[in-house]
Amino acid sequence: MANLKAIRDRIQSVKNTKKITEAMRLVAAARVRRAQEQVLSTRPFADRLAQVLYGLQARLRFEEANLPLLRKREVKSVGLLVISGDRGLCGGYNTNVIKRAENRAKELKAEGIDYKFVIVGRKAAQYFQRRDQPIDAVYTGLEQIPTAAEASNIANELLSLFLSESVDRIELIYTRFVSLVSSRPVVQTLLPLDTQGLETADDEIFRLTTRGGQFEVERQKVTAQVRSLPNDMIFEQDPVQILDSLLPLYLTNQLLRALQESAASELAARMTAMSNASDNAAELINTLTLSYNKARQASITQEILEVVGGAQALS
Repeated sequence: MANLKAIRDRIQSVKNTKKITEAMRLVAAARVRRAQEQVLSTRPFADRLAQVLYGLQARLRFEEANLPLLRKREVKSVGLLVISGDRGLCGGYNTNVIKRAENRAKELKAEGIDYKFVIVGRKAAQYFQRRDQPIDAVYTGLEQIPTAAEASNIANELLSLFLSESVDRIELIYTRFVSLVSSRPVVQTLLPLDTQGLETADDEIFRLTTRGGQFEVERQKVTAQVRSLPNDMIFEQDPVQILDSLLPLYLTNQLLRALQESAASELAARMTAMSNASDNAAELINTLTLSYNKARQASITQEILEVVGGAQALS
């Protein structure tokens, strides 16, 4: 009987755990939808900014603008912006991006190039702080769905590092959202800005949908509608000054997109992890229920044998 009670308690405990993991999966799904809505809401500004930059690019030769954010220097020091999460329970999301950042730091060290970290997320901060890595700034406690204000604060720190020549290049290491079950840590150069990177290209947005009771992500190609500025347009300011003012906005927009991609990747990884945990809990419940039934059957059989044995002894 004691063994049966222990199995019953274990089954109830696993059922309670399954309820928690299923709730966490649904919460993550709701936040993925919020991230999707934010991506869509920020697109009009990004498209208009791309249109203006495209027009200026057609009017000017960026190579001749000689702007600080476009100027390439001999690389002696690199700033590594690493975007991770504040919490765990999201599979290998944090581990993968931290490993990618660590490998990139080793590559720079092997080339004789100094580096320093700017870290977003508590998990990466704790990891690199324990290993006494050079850290310039740490940002934690950000909104689960990143905001433009948060991206602007981080961009200001990056601009300060680059313009003061504390670093000669800034690289972004984040997790690119691919699907609910797939994400990929990537390295992207943020500063100096690449003139080729200002060209308009096909982009993608994701939509979380349900089909047959299961979550799935649909990706859609979108193209910003850009037009050249009229040839007779007169600028009140020098176009180079306008460009100098717009490039920090472009940097902030790029950073906001990376934060959104990372947030979507983290939430998708948490959805997958919690779904797997729920499936494992259900499988464990079935196994424990089978063990309970076998133990109960053995207990009943033993009681019947004892009753029969006692009756035979009395006769």
